[in-house]
Amino acid sequence: MKLPSMRIDGKQALVTGASRGIGLACATALAQSGANVLLVARDAIALDVAANDVRQHAPDVNITTHALDVTDTPAVNALFETHAPFDILVNNAGTNRPGHIRDTSNQDIDDLIRLNLASVLHICRAFARQTRTDCQGASIINISSQMGLVGAINRVAYCATKHGVEGLTKALAWDLGAEKIRVNTICPTFVETDMTKRMFEDETFKASVLAKIALGELVTTEDLMGAVVFLASPAARMITGSAIVVDGGWTAA
Repeated sequence: MKLPSMRIDGKQALVTGASRGIGLACATALAQSGANVLLVARDAIALDVAANDVRQHAPDVNITTHALDVTDTPAVNALFETHAPFDILVNNAGTNRPGHIRDTSNQDIDDLIRLNLASVLHICRAFARQTRTDCQGASIINISSQMGLVGAINRVAYCATKHGVEGLTKALAWDLGAEKIRVNTICPTFVETDMTKRMFEDETFKASVLAKIALGELVTTEDLMGAVVFLASPAARMITGSAIVVDGGWTAA
């Protein structure tokens, strides 16, 4: 027996929402494991800063950027049509607008569905349409959430989109399995990022979150790096249609 490698040297990866937070961590992890990475986000200046950060951690691979709104389907299709086939796709771009369902506006619902769910489906479709001539397969990793597995107060629209991501991932695993394209999700609990920082300034809210995490700590972006590399690597050769839950035990209760 030989331990499967978690190296992905020479693979071509694309990460959305890569200018900060979880996306930047995923891009850094893939680059440190040998992949050439294309960072995608809306803000070109922030992307340049992020790319320079990744290069410092992985100077021997090719790091490029592409400013793009992932909800712009024609632009998404054009990106995939003008690039050689990617081996790894990390769908990370997303957002949340917490609130009780009575206070959730039409715009909130439409925006969450468009970004968190519809864009993931469009990007996965564009990835699947790329012509691959080898038999090495590929890996799609959708960044979902523990809220894709459970429900929570003030999270109805968000949960709906993330449950949708879980469903489309399972179906895509069957659509693309014959082509050896694996499709999985990573489901984190609350992660310490710039986006969540303001929420955790509320000590009552922070305490309520920690009370539901068996390990008693918030997840950091670094806690997700091993999971994304594993799913992208040959070590996960027979894993598809599955979720890696990085929630400190939240969904075990």
